[in-house]
Amino acid sequence: MELELEKLNLPSDNVRPFVIAGPCSAETEEQVMNTAKQLAALGCHNFRAGVWKPRTKPGGFEGHGEKALPWMQQVKKETGMLVSTEVATPEHVELALKYGIDILWVGARTTANPFAMQALADALKGVDVPVFVKNPVNPDLELWIGALLRLNGAGVKKLGAIHRGFSSYDKTIYRNTPMWQIPIELRRRIPELPIICDPSHIGGRRDLIAPLCQQAMDLGADGLIIESHCDPDSAWSDANQQVTPDVLDYILSLLVIRDETITTEGISQLRKQIDQIDNSIMDILSKRMRVCREIGQYKKEHNMTVLQAKRYNEILDKRGAQGVLCGMDADFVKTIYEAIHQESVRQQIEIINK
Repeated sequence: MELELEKLNLPSDNVRPFVIAGPCSAETEEQVMNTAKQLAALGCHNFRAGVWKPRTKPGGFEGHGEKALPWMQQVKKETGMLVSTEVATPEHVELALKYGIDILWVGARTTANPFAMQALADALKGVDVPVFVKNPVNPDLELWIGALLRLNGAGVKKLGAIHRGFSSYDKTIYRNTPMWQIPIELRRRIPELPIICDPSHIGGRRDLIAPLCQQAMDLGADGLIIESHCDPDSAWSDANQQVTPDVLDYILSLLVIRDETITTEGISQLRKQIDQIDNSIMDILSKRMRVCREIGQYKKEHNMTVLQAKRYNEILDKRGAQGVLCGMDADFVKTIYEAIHQESVRQQIEIINK
């Protein structure tokens, strides 16, 4: 099933990337207007603020709901910016449209729930507004595409995706691990779908926003959605990941935007070398798997278990260290050998069970 999309045609200044900016939450009318006017004065065309803010745990500020929507109307009236907010229920959709919200987005927790996505899709039938869909909390590309398909099936053709990273049990430098390979695969599968990056939620810290913005641009993101607050330290939600409009302006001024239209003729010979090397890698992997199958036959004849944990750990440690010496990241090498081992085990199980 393919997506039927229309071009979004959202405003930008043709110098910087497309950016949606504004506070995590619409806290007070004064805070919303102050932030919006500062952003507009710096050339921002698209304003965001969370009106409904369900938190991971109850007890925190969860948004003003409908009370805050007239503030968004006022932003639009006084600054000329388009305004956007998150919706999670059909009631949210109805109210957002009633107050003239220009752009809607669907949060990560909602994307992960097909029942909620279908309810939103039903509520958006016949509505001609852009809708951006954040990746689900867990790293599941099919779930992300499924959410987009539900909306598209209801007639929503002005669609975009937001890459906001993925939750991880392991502690990392990021609030949400980027896992860039997932939005890259989404781009490969649906090349016409706009994908913008949310460095605020990926990083969770102000000092990570600038490098994440540049990395997103280097990987071909179509734009950014960034949390900006007139007084970030006093923010009622996600204070650590918000920046002032002036800091945001500085971050954007430093971005290097790569030109995708330049011919690739100059690297064609290097790409041919890559193709030759890849062919060699496939040949070597084929030989390795042949040896693994021979090992599987030996294990079958001697009634041995397929998994030999000590040997597996030895491979991971040795190849990880070897990868570092060769200028590669140890985790990268580990990921490769985990995949190779998984395929080796699969083939040996087939042999043992024949």
